[in-house]
Amino acid sequence: MAALAAVAEEGSFGRAATRLGYTQSTVSQQIAALERAVGGAVFDRPGGPRPVRITPLGSVVLSQGRELLARADTLADAVDRFKAGEGRIDIGTFQSVSNVILPTVVRRLRDEFPHCDIRLSEEEPEQPQIGDLDLLFYDGPVEGDLEQVKLLDDPYLLVAAAGTFPDGPVSLPQLDSVPMVAWPLTCDQPVMEQALARGGATPQVVFRTAINDTLLSMVRAGLGSAVLPWLAIRGSDVPADSRLSVHELTPSLPAREIYLHWRTGRTHSPLARRAIEIAVEVAAELPTAAELPAAT
Repeated sequence: MAALAAVAEEGSFGRAATRLGYTQSTVSQQIAALERAVGGAVFDRPGGPRPVRITPLGSVVLSQGRELLARADTLADAVDRFKAGEGRIDIGTFQSVSNVILPTVVRRLRDEFPHCDIRLSEEEPEQPQIGDLDLLFYDGPVEGDLEQVKLLDDPYLLVAAAGTFPDGPVSLPQLDSVPMVAWPLTCDQPVMEQALARGGATPQVVFRTAINDTLLSMVRAGLGSAVLPWLAIRGSDVPADSRLSVHELTPSLPAREIYLHWRTGRTHSPLARRAIEIAVEVAAELPTAAELPAAT
């Protein structure tokens, strides 16, 4: 079709070949193949210096061919933009990652690929499914035919109203029967509470909510203390709040594990591939809980 349009516009197989960067014989072969496909001549060839002229059949083919060429150009442009990272990516996330890791991932993706389309969804179901997502952040392995990369261990710390406990680490038996505000019994929460119980602590849970800021508001109000992972503490800027104190626990509880998942064998878009790389880099650059200045 490109050869047909070039010959029609140039009036010469030779000039069409120069325009397209082909040899004249190549253009002739392409036109001959087109004529076999449509069952008739698309050009009258008078010979000599006189220009070739498109036939009525050639005009019909060309009118439709220009639309096909436009669509091919659109397709080529879309493929080029996809390869340049300007496609769409759907990412599943949860509260702590949304506050601490994902903002940097999104900013760096948008810096590198200004026209990319990033779609985020946040939920923390008991049995997460990747569904149509390209990537899924979750605190633990996810069932299914998935691959994953572990981003970090997220240790649990105690957050209390300032002055509730003496400075320094708090032993688990000190939490036995004390008022506590906590997450609902989903995700890693049951595992953490079972670890508390094995360490001699059965706190009196007086309030549950999945919203970190609400939990911390209740801690400030004196309703109870909270055992939260480091990402949640960092994401809510607890270290900068003089009304709250952060304590290490002894013995320490098993850390929550943060993973990034994707479907096994899936060919990643350049955007998804770069998102994985950036997430790993961001997680590695995070300060650890041990580096928290306000931890006591």
